[in-house]
This record gives sequence, C-alpha cells and structure tokens, in this order.
Amino acid sequence: MPHEPTPDPLTAPDATAPRALMTVTGADRPGVTAHLFAALASDGDGRPAVEVLDVEQVVVHGHLALGVVVGALGTGQPAEAERELLDHLRRVGREVEAAVGVRVAVESASGPDAPITGGRAHHVIVLGRPVPPEAVAGAAQAIAGAGGNIDAIRRLSDVPVTSFEFTVSGAEATALRTALASVATSTGADIAVEQVGIARRSKRLIVLDVDSTLVRGEVIDELAARAGRAAEVARITAAAMNGELDFAESLRARVAVLAGLPEAVLDEVREHLVLTPGARTLIRTLQRLGFRCGIVSGGFTQITDPLAESLGLDFAAANTLEVRGGRLTGGLVGEIVDRPGKARALIRFAEQYGIPLDQTVAVGDGANDLDMLSTAGLGIAFNAKPFVREQAHTALNQPYLDAVLQVLGFTRDEVLDARGHDQGTRS
Repeated sequence: MPHEPTPDPLTAPDATAPRALMTVTGADRPGVTAHLFAALASDGDGRPAVEVLDVEQVVVHGHLALGVVVGALGTGQPAEAERELLDHLRRVGREVEAAVGVRVAVESASGPDAPITGGRAHHVIVLGRPVPPEAVAGAAQAIAGAGGNIDAIRRLSDVPVTSFEFTVSGAEATALRTALASVATSTGADIAVEQVGIARRSKRLIVLDVDSTLVRGEVIDELAARAGRAAEVARITAAAMNGELDFAESLRARVAVLAGLPEAVLDEVREHLVLTPGARTLIRTLQRLGFRCGIVSGGFTQITDPLAESLGLDFAAANTLEVRGGRLTGGLVGEIVDRPGKARALIRFAEQYGIPLDQTVAVGDGANDLDMLSTAGLGIAFNAKPFVREQAHTALNQPYLDAVLQVLGFTRDEVLDARGHDQGTRS
C-alpha cells in the first residue's frame, strides 16, 4: 500500500521582516483587485520579493475599501529592506491609480506600532428598528473599554430589523457582555455577543417556547377567560413567568379553574392563535438550511400538536389536559413539562436526531425556559422578563421572531436565498 509522502515543512512569516499596508479606496468597478495583485506579482529589476499576509475588502454603496498587508521576503538590513518595500509599493500604487482610477495609500505596518491582537474573537451583533447612531457609538466605546478591537463590521439585514455584525478581537467575553448590556439598556437596541468559531454556523436544531414566543399571548389566559377566571389566572401566570412561583404548582392551580369547560373550547382557542411576526419565516428558513425545528411548551398538547403539524415541525412536547365526557376535569395527564422538563425535552430531541447539545438553539421568554436556555448551545431570551434576559446567553427585544436568524449570523440575502422563490407575506 503506497504511503502518503510527508509534506515539506512550511515556513511561518518572519515577524521581524518589514511589512506595509496598502489601502485602496474609490468607486468600485470590475478589475480593481486584479490590477492591484497583478502589479504586485509582476517581475522587474530591483523589485523586492513580497508575500501577501492579509487582505480585507468591502464595498459600501458602490464605494470600495481594500486593505492589503504585504511583507518583504529575503534578507537584508531591516531599515534598507523596509525602505525598498515602501518605495516598491508606492510605485505599484501609482500604476494601479493610473490604470483604474482609485486612490492607493501606502504606510508601514512594521515595528512597535503595528496592531497586536490576542484572545478569542467575538461577534457583536447590534439590532434595532431603527439602529440609532448612539447605539453604534456606545457599542464601539464599550468594546474599546473592554480591551477589544473592532476588526470588521458588516450589515446583516435591513428587514425586518437593521442589524450590524462587529468582529471583535482582544476582549474577554464576560467583560464584553457586561459593557454592552448597559449600552443596550440605555439605547434600546439589542446587542448580542457570540464567540467566533465553527460552532456558530454548526447549529442544527432549534426549540421554541410557544406562549408569548412562537405565538402571541398565553393560551392558559385565553382558556381562563372562557371560564370567567381571566384576572385570577393572569396574576398566577405573570408570577410564574417572573420566577416568583414554582411552575408546576402554578400550572396545577391555573388548570384547576378550567374544570367543566367543554372540550370544544380548545378548538376555539387554537383557531384564534396568532403567530408572532416572523415566526413562519424563521421556521421555513431554518428548515431549508437543514435544521430540526420543534416546540417545547408548558402549555397543552391539544393546542401544540396541531400547531406543530400545521408548521411542519419535527417534534413537540407539552402538557396534556385531562378530558372526560367531553369536558375538562381541571387536571393533567402524564408528566408535567415544567422548567426542568423543558430542558429534558431539549436533550431528548437532540439525542433523537444525533445532534450534540452545543449545536442546539433554544428560544423562550419565561422563567420556566431558563433550564432549556442554559442547556442549549445558544439560549435566546425573546421579549423576555428581566429575570430571564439577565441569565440567557443573549436577548432579543424586537417584535420579530426571525431576528433570531441575524443572531445566528445569517444575512438577509442568505435568508432570501434559503427561501428560494417563496417570497410570500412575512408571518
């Protein structure tokens, strides 16, 4: 059996060798980048040998900004080698300016003033409708204050929310989140922080809470209204969602007041459910991207199972109301899906599809979602109570559920591409 040859060892860039930054700006047009690198590659007497160390390019509304870090190869006195490199790159710059009508600036990138990066990189996503300038300014100041450097900024979306992604290096995650949390509070923008890495785009399963997350309102409150006990149940629900009451205990108390309601009331409530704006877009997009999608609810299977079927979801878990003789008894059947039960459901579904927990996403709004949010690889508090926002990995306070896609790093163009030609009304 033939052996694979051992590759020749590669030489790392010489950190002491001279290097320079070329910055190209101007109206974007085909061929600018090609002209620049062709000029760098052309042979000529006395031209120093160079290598490309870094490249960044962005086009904003037809205006090009291209940065290239070029290092010198070969030997020689450092001062002389740097002078030769800079002279060479300035000649290249003039050639490119004459050929394609852009501006080329050349400066040294060597020595003690050269940028130094360290620590794990993070994505900082700023979302809002609109995004006020003070949110961007505050985020930038907070990043600097936490010892971070903004390496890149790109727009992720303009619909349904405007969102920008900062790539940040050099800052520690906890300090970054703490600094940015105060900016989000003071400006009204949502600011999420995620570690850069393959794990961000490797998410493959999402679980959504139902009441006040996937759908507007609380089903139990709607049922209680039909029993004439709306105010009483609403108070218990609010206390449970704020973490002031044990969820299982509060659930039994709320269900008890439903005793005697005809089973047909469940159909009435289900027919009047209103999806949160962007819910269908989120689910359809993630399904086309290969996600397993499902719901885990402290509500009731008589509501959630038909909902899951209508949305084409892969799984659903919820409580089951006891029914006898066509009427609700005020009791429950089977295991209660409470705060720890939601986390167990997430684990069960992930195991069912062979997906590691760090590749899962959970979205919810109440205290009973906290275990599920912390168990998932990414837990997102959606229009949540303050108690929940403080403990989740990140929080969204926008009214659109598909803003979750931007937290996951998907751009608006990628969302439209995943949807293909299905450009119906957002819902």
